[in-house]
Amino acid sequence: MTSALILAAGFGTRLRPLTLELPKPVVPVGDRPLLAHVSAACRRAGARQLVANVHHEHWKISSIIDALALNVDVVVEAQIRGTAGGVAGARARLGSGAVLVWNGDILTDAPAQELLATAAEHDAMVLAVAPRAGGEGTVGLDDAGHVVRLRGQVFGREARSADYMGVMALGPSVVAGLPEQGCLFADYALPHLAQSGRVLTVASLAPWSDLGDLPAYVAANWAWLAARGASSFVASGAELAPGVHVERSLIGAGAKVLGAGEVNGVIAWPGATLTAPLSRAVVLGSGLVVPWA
Repeated sequence: MTSALILAAGFGTRLRPLTLELPKPVVPVGDRPLLAHVSAACRRAGARQLVANVHHEHWKISSIIDALALNVDVVVEAQIRGTAGGVAGARARLGSGAVLVWNGDILTDAPAQELLATAAEHDAMVLAVAPRAGGEGTVGLDDAGHVVRLRGQVFGREARSADYMGVMALGPSVVAGLPEQGCLFADYALPHLAQSGRVLTVASLAPWSDLGDLPAYVAANWAWLAARGASSFVASGAELAPGVHVERSLIGAGAKVLGAGEVNGVIAWPGATLTAPLSRAVVLGSGLVVPWA
C-alpha cells in the first residue's frame, strides 16, 4: 500500500500574524485549507494511507481534518522531532513500501508518482526539483540528475542546478534507517552523500509555492483563482451587503461583508466579518485585518 507523510509540525513563524490564528498547514487557500490541497495531491499520486505529524496547536489541525473528513491519520509530537524524526515517528503507520513525504506548506503538482516509482526502484531518497540556471538554486546536480551540492556542501561536479520543491519520496531502507530525531537533509542526506551515497531527483516544471510569507500566501490565492479562470470567488454561505462590489477577491464560507463600496484584492477567511470599502488585505476569521501591500 502506497503511503504519504505530510510534514505539518512546524510553527509557521514567517507567516505571522496569520499563523497566530491558525497553524500554517490549515490556513485557507482558495476554497479550502492548505492541508486539504496537499492531501488531495497525495491521493492523486496513489497514496491510500495518509499520515500527518503535528505539534504546534495540533488540536486545531486535527479538528479541521475531522470536520472535512480528510481521512488523514495524525501523529502528535510532544516535542518537534525534525523532518527525519517525523518520518521515523510515523513508520508504524506508513507500511513497508516507498513513502511520499510532502512538506505541509507546499502547493504544487509535483510528479509524485514518478518520485515514488524511482524511490521504490532504487531504494533511495528522491527529490522533486525545479530546474534553475547554472550555479543557482538550492541543489546542484550531475549529468545523471544526482545531487552533488546541498546546503553549501559539494560532492561532485555540478552540471546543472535546481530548487528543491518540498516534495520527496523515500525508499524502504531509507525510511528504516532514519534517526528518531533530526533533519532529512542534515542528518541523513549530507552524511549519506559524504559516504559516496546517492540522492536522486525528478525534475518538474510545475509551479510551486511554499507559502513562506505573506506575499507568497497572497500569490498562492491569486494562482488558485487564475487556475480556475475566475476573477473572484464568493463561497457558499457568504453574505454581501447591498452596494458591495467584489473585485479580484476571495470571500470565504460564512464571511460577512458589511458597508458599501468596492472590496478589491481581499482574502477573507471563512467566518470573517469585514466592512467595505477595503483593499489589499487578508481578513482573518477573528476579524483582524492584515494589509498585504
